[in-house]
Amino acid sequence: MAHGRNAGGSRRPSSAVARVGRVTSRGVLRGPSVRVIGTKGLGRLAEAWAPLPQRIISHIKGEAIVTIGTKDNPWKLTTPPGSSAYEMYRDQTTDPHQLVCQVGSTKLVYLWRAVDDLHAWLIAQGDWVLLGAADENKEAAPGTVEAFGRAADNPVGGWYGLRKGYRGRFGMYLPPLLETLGLAELTHDARNNSMRGVP
Repeated sequence: MAHGRNAGGSRRPSSAVARVGRVTSRGVLRGPSVRVIGTKGLGRLAEAWAPLPQRIISHIKGEAIVTIGTKDNPWKLTTPPGSSAYEMYRDQTTDPHQLVCQVGSTKLVYLWRAVDDLHAWLIAQGDWVLLGAADENKEAAPGTVEAFGRAADNPVGGWYGLRKGYRGRFGMYLPPLLETLGLAELTHDARNNSMRGVP
């Protein structure tokens, strides 16, 4: 890839992505399409390349429109401790759209709006928040991401999880997706992980 230099002399790519997560117009959040555009006159947009995982960068080189986060090309994620791999994708065939999480042979389904709602809630907290992941049949610790995912006073008035018996684990599977989309920072310790929103 050709590179240019900015005013400070540092190298920057000659093209950059239309927002993945927080980089431009929330393309991936509004729909999974990602397209490449030139950086002329875009200033800080070139910085968007820095936080993106190599997995995503490999899909956005060139000028073609590519898709990430679909059933055929899901996000490939790992749990915060790095102990388990899973996939997620946005199902746009449903109304409202759903976020499908496939963990081995187990399928969990959440409302897609959970991505935006969780991000907004994290920004409002203004600090690191414990994940507190728990199954549906276990109580969530107050003030945790898990508690937000089922709270009566959240934007949907209860569970974001849609599959009875598998509505929990919101604090396990949503945070890595927000991190991948550039919407949050996430710790990766063996236990007691936290996250905070990125404006």
